[in-house]
Amino acid sequence: MALLADRLARVKPSPTMAITALATELKAAGRDVIALSQGEPDFDTPPNIREAGIRAIQNGETRYTVFDGRIELKRAICGKFKRENGLDYEPAQITVSSGGKQVLYNALCATLSPGDEVVIPAPYWVSYPEMVLLCDGNPVPVACSQNNGFKMRPEDLDAAITPRTKWLILNSPSNPSGAAYTERDLREIADVLLKHEHVWVITDDMYEHLIYDDFEYRTIAQVEPRLYDRTLTVNGVSKAYCMTGWRIGYAGGPKQLIKAMGAIQSNSTANPCSISQAAAIEALNGPQDFIPKNAKVFKERRDLVVDLLNKVPGLHCPRPEGAFYVYPSCAGLIGKKTPKGAMIASDEDFARYLLEAEGVAVVHGEAFGLAPHFRISYATSTEELRDACARIDRACRALE
Repeated sequence: MALLADRLARVKPSPTMAITALATELKAAGRDVIALSQGEPDFDTPPNIREAGIRAIQNGETRYTVFDGRIELKRAICGKFKRENGLDYEPAQITVSSGGKQVLYNALCATLSPGDEVVIPAPYWVSYPEMVLLCDGNPVPVACSQNNGFKMRPEDLDAAITPRTKWLILNSPSNPSGAAYTERDLREIADVLLKHEHVWVITDDMYEHLIYDDFEYRTIAQVEPRLYDRTLTVNGVSKAYCMTGWRIGYAGGPKQLIKAMGAIQSNSTANPCSISQAAAIEALNGPQDFIPKNAKVFKERRDLVVDLLNKVPGLHCPRPEGAFYVYPSCAGLIGKKTPKGAMIASDEDFARYLLEAEGVAVVHGEAFGLAPHFRISYATSTEELRDACARIDRACRALE
C-alpha cells in the first residue's frame, strides 16, 4: 500500500512560493537578489489594526472562538458587503477562515465530486487548478489572450460549460494580470451563467480596493442579483489592509453552502486566530482613508514599471486596471540565446535566466496557464523597481 494519496500525483507545489523561497535562499547565501515574485503589500499593517490585535492579547482574547468566525466579525463583514458592494448578507451567510485560500478550498471541498468541472479563466492564480485537483475535480482553463485584456469573453465561457460544470472562478482584479472586469463585462458573463442554471460562481474579490484610473469596481452578484443565490463572494483583509500574515479571509453566500463549508472547517482547522479576528474587526469597522493613499502609490509604481518595461527590446507590457502585478509578454525573446549560449525556449527559461544573470526573481507565465509571459509584483519600493527594470533591460539586451 502506497503512503501518499493518488490525488497528490495530480498536484504541483505553488510556483510563486517556490520562486520566492529560492530568492530568499539566494539572498541568505549572499547573492544580490531583487524578489518581484511575492504577492504581498510592502506597507505595514496600519497602527489602529495592530493595536486592536495587541488589545486582544492583553484582554485575554486568546481562546477558541466559533469555528467559522466570531459573530462580531461576521457582523462587520455584513456591514462591509452592504456598504461597499450593495449586497445583503446576514451572519448565517458568512464564513471566516485562515486566509482567502482556505475559503476557496473549503468551498471546493464541500461541493466537488469526482469528475466535476471548474471553469478557470487563464491566466489564473496558480492555486485555483491545484485546489480543484485536490478535491477530485477537473479544472477547465479558458485562455484569455492579451488581445482581449486578459479577460474571458462570454462566448468562450459558454463553450467551456458542460453538464459536469459545477463552478466558474472569477478573479477581478486578476492575479497575475491585474485585469479587471467592468460592469458591462460582468453583465455579459452573467447572461451566460443565467442560461446554465447548474453553474455556480466563485468571485475572488481580494484585490477589490487596488484599482486605478477611475475604474469603477463591481462584483457579479451586485451586477446581476439573479445570481445571488448561486454566488460565493470571497474577500479578505490581506491585500487592502496589508494583513497578509494575519491570515483572515471571508465569504458571503447561500446558507446551505456556508453551512457545508463550516462542516469542513470545523473538522480541519476550526477557528481562525482569535487575535487576527479582533484585528480584522477593527480593519473593517475602522478608518479606511489609508486605502486610497496606498492605491495611489501602487498606481505610480505600476506606471513606472509599465513605462520602463515597454522600453526593453523584446518585451511588451500592458497597463493593468488593478492589483499590484504586471504580466508582460516575452514572446519577442523566445528563440534567442544567452551570453553563455543557452537557448531561451520558454518563459520559464527566461525567468531562470533573469534570476541567474541579474538576480531578479519573477514568476514564469506558464505557471499561471498562459505563456509566454512573466509576472512581476510591483509591491516593493520605487528604488528597487527602478533597479530591477534596469537589470531586466540589461539582461534582455545581452541576448542574441
